[in-house]
Amino acid sequence: MKNVKKIVCILLLFFSFALLAILGVFFAITKDATLDEEKLILSSTKIIVYNDKATPTANSFFKDNTLSITEIPKYTRNAFIDTEDKRFYSHGGFDVRRIARAALNNLKARSFKEGASTISQQLIKNTHLTQEKTLKRKLKEWKLTRALEKKYTKDEILEKYLRIIYFGHNCFGLRSAADFYFGKTPETLDLADSAILAGIVKSPNNYSPFKNPENCKKRKLCVLNAMLKNGSITQQEKEQAMQKALPQSPHLQPDNNCYLQYVYDEFMALTENYSLPTYENVEIYTYLDENLQNTIQSTCREYEQTDVIAMCLDNLSHGFKACYSTIYNAKRLPGSLLKPLFVYAPALEENVLSPATPILDEAINFGGYSPENFDGKYHGYVSARECVAQSLNIPAVKTLNSLGMKKCEQYAQKVGLPVDKDDLSLSLALGGMKNGYTMQQLVSAYSTLPCGGVYTKGSFISEIKINGKSVYKNPNVSQRAFSEESAYLMTDMLKTAAKTGTAKKLRSLNLPIACKTGTVGTDKGNTDAYAISYTALDSVGVWLGNRDNAFIEHTGGGMPCNFLWNINEYLSKTHTNIPDFKRPDSVREVALDKIGYYDTHTLSLAEQEAPVEYRFTELFKKSCIPTKTSNFFTNPTINPPILHYDGNQVTILFDKEIPLYSYKIDRYDYATHITVYEGAGVKEISDTSVEKDKNYVYTVIPIYKDNQGVPVVLPTITTKAGAPPPNLEQEILDKNWWDY
Repeated sequence: MKNVKKIVCILLLFFSFALLAILGVFFAITKDATLDEEKLILSSTKIIVYNDKATPTANSFFKDNTLSITEIPKYTRNAFIDTEDKRFYSHGGFDVRRIARAALNNLKARSFKEGASTISQQLIKNTHLTQEKTLKRKLKEWKLTRALEKKYTKDEILEKYLRIIYFGHNCFGLRSAADFYFGKTPETLDLADSAILAGIVKSPNNYSPFKNPENCKKRKLCVLNAMLKNGSITQQEKEQAMQKALPQSPHLQPDNNCYLQYVYDEFMALTENYSLPTYENVEIYTYLDENLQNTIQSTCREYEQTDVIAMCLDNLSHGFKACYSTIYNAKRLPGSLLKPLFVYAPALEENVLSPATPILDEAINFGGYSPENFDGKYHGYVSARECVAQSLNIPAVKTLNSLGMKKCEQYAQKVGLPVDKDDLSLSLALGGMKNGYTMQQLVSAYSTLPCGGVYTKGSFISEIKINGKSVYKNPNVSQRAFSEESAYLMTDMLKTAAKTGTAKKLRSLNLPIACKTGTVGTDKGNTDAYAISYTALDSVGVWLGNRDNAFIEHTGGGMPCNFLWNINEYLSKTHTNIPDFKRPDSVREVALDKIGYYDTHTLSLAEQEAPVEYRFTELFKKSCIPTKTSNFFTNPTINPPILHYDGNQVTILFDKEIPLYSYKIDRYDYATHITVYEGAGVKEISDTSVEKDKNYVYTVIPIYKDNQGVPVVLPTITTKAGAPPPNLEQEILDKNWWDY
């Protein structure tokens, strides 16, 4: 018995010391954690945004967020409580049952994916602490939550929570969110509205009806299910709320703070990634060029027929200098914008083609998939350069087929445009996919080309300071997507598109500028029109369309290029000089033989003797320059002409006229040899000096200047009555066909 008492005493003593130690650690860690009532109230001085000149810019982050609990409908309160903290009114700041369940689930999953924060804890975490997941922060959270619960009633806590919680799109607090999403005041929100707002707060970027409507609808259903389960609504009310459509557009039109929408979306993502405090004294430094912002806004606002997005990225800093959007960062199908990034640049990189490579534009079927060109025509052999410039569809699909889907997917990933497995098909060459990309993603991807093939994700924020201390600087993490050679060649091809191709409206800018257009639609009409241009200094993207996919009258080469013209004209005035794209030393300009290119669709170097009109220049990687040189002028060659005798004369018919060639034509019989013609190359030559009842053999020698070709011996022709004409076709078949 004495031993038992002794063991009990030792255990009690041990646990007492352990408890004291834990309390000591708790008080040591949380000694500086005190509830600050001012932090529970947001003000415009909490966050200051700076432009590219480090000057504070107009900031409307915090609109009117006054709110009384009496203004909030019961089902609105229940939507938040049932979703975030269903025992809010019964616990003392911590939901022990929920904590235990979350701990058990996390233990089973061997992760910390499930949390158990109450509304009180969320209020403290958002206003007093960082987002880091550490024991130290958790201990401070517990202490401050207890202090909050002691000082305020539950209604006061809920009221403060709904005043400061972030709803995305620059909306802090329920009043601001109700106005932005629905054009309502808090007291006029209905059940469907409340379910959407209660669902958004978990992840504004993922559940915004304007960014991810499908996700928003699913989240709305989750909220309504929670309310039904807790008895806050009936089944009928739930069904009626689900039948109400999501809001299609914000009640507030974009104002001078459109740029700030993107800034704060990026800031909220960074607070999660870097565990930054959200509601401290924050200074955000951006790349905003306010004059350019005003120019883009005025350009876009003059056009009210459709929705519009316009963005400008600085290629050197990788920062977005200005942007305007009536549908924010919505994803749209990209159309032909993907051709350079998914098809031609990868094909250049893999040496599948060069800008001069001829591609046969023809009717074709890939296992049931038969792409068509925008004009519904086939254009025969077209150079890869012209395929890009004219945005031909069939050559793009054929090139992707040669490249392979695996390579396409790899390069897409490298430029920040991941492809869903379900979208991996040949139609991807034409932008055929399920969800598409944001303009922010597309402009960032295109900036890879003027940056020498190196991809860097574009950003709005360059630096963040909290309470005067720098806590984040844009790291500009980069990765090589294409070689300098491939990036330059792709850029040069897109310069052709801006001169004579689908973006030729830009040619009057007189700038070294590259551009790609894109149009998305069906046989019934177009839904999206794009144009993305870039110089060595800036990348600019424009999109026109409607959020509800209503048809538009535009193509990418139309109104979007007009927008680009205005924006790039302004940029040209702000830059002292816009340099041309720097050509790598390993990219060479070579002269190619035009005759072989158009006759046999082969790439051969032009001879030095070739006249200017029979050669053309094109760019190649040094390692891919053709090795074969044409001999069309050093060793003149012709196809065998056709002989014809009509009873009075022999006619020699050439398959084509080569004005630069001259011919020497000799005639032989058993006894004589004469030259019947010596002069310039023509289409047809007649010999009227033939006699009856003889056999003749003609030879034709092609000549260019001092270079004499191999004589072409023609089949014997007879002038005897009733003799069959020579069988030229059989003679050709008896010889090697490739010699012709």
